[in-house]
Amino acid sequence: MAMLMWKVKGAGQRIKRLLKEEQGIGVVEVILILVVLIGLVIIFKSQLTSLVNTIFEKITSESAGI
Repeated sequence: MAMLMWKVKGAGQRIKRLLKEEQGIGVVEVILILVVLIGLVIIFKSQLTSLVNTIFEKITSESAGI
């Protein structure tokens, strides 16, 4: 039990240190994230389009009943 409490206390101190750090995300990291997101959208474009169309069809059909 004491070992568990020691680990929890250590984790709390590490979290506090991480929250106090004032380093922001660099430009390179933001660009890499955007490239990955754009790549995923391009790869799954047809699936995303189908999903959005299905959602809007369901919204339209259920809003007609109101």
